[in-house]
Amino acid sequence: MKNLILGIAMLTTVLAACNNSTSDKKDNSTSNAQSTNTPVDTSAKPVTATTAITGTASVTEILSCYLKMKNAFAKDNDKDAAAAGNELVKTLTSFNKAALTTDQAKIYNDIEDDAREHAEHIGSNGGNIKHQREHFDMLSKDIYQLVKTFGGGQKLYYDHCPMYNDGKGANWISETKEISNPYLGKSMPSCGTVKEEIK
Repeated sequence: MKNLILGIAMLTTVLAACNNSTSDKKDNSTSNAQSTNTPVDTSAKPVTATTAITGTASVTEILSCYLKMKNAFAKDNDKDAAAAGNELVKTLTSFNKAALTTDQAKIYNDIEDDAREHAEHIGSNGGNIKHQREHFDMLSKDIYQLVKTFGGGQKLYYDHCPMYNDGKGANWISETKEISNPYLGKSMPSCGTVKEEIK
């Protein structure tokens, strides 16, 4: 009987020690999981060409397609704008999301859906520059949000045209401080002002 009581006491001690060890491991894994899910300041970690995996697009490549489109509109060139729109669709689709945090991926996915839709409209509507420019107006809002969240890899300017859309106005992003209006093109190339410098 004494041996039975002694055996039960030893077994209880061993089980208690195992449970403490297991719960310590659970506590550590829980705290590790919590630390990796901490919200991240997305503006502090821009996703650029250097953080993208080879063979996939980066924010700087998305911006490059957008700027080609903007410059085509400034020259009233609907065909080059359409080509840039089609290129932008491919670039958005091949963007390297693996380099993003969970929070950044959510922001990117929200932007990507809208931006791709507008780029598709621009790409498929060569010959209808008025319609293309309507989508460029909305696309510019998406690209602005993308650049503000992830950085653009270069100094940029957020410009405003007060006359576009019957005086409602519209904005765009430019790589140069000099105004080259994509909404009014050659008819009023210098119409507009710099609203913000994005560094």
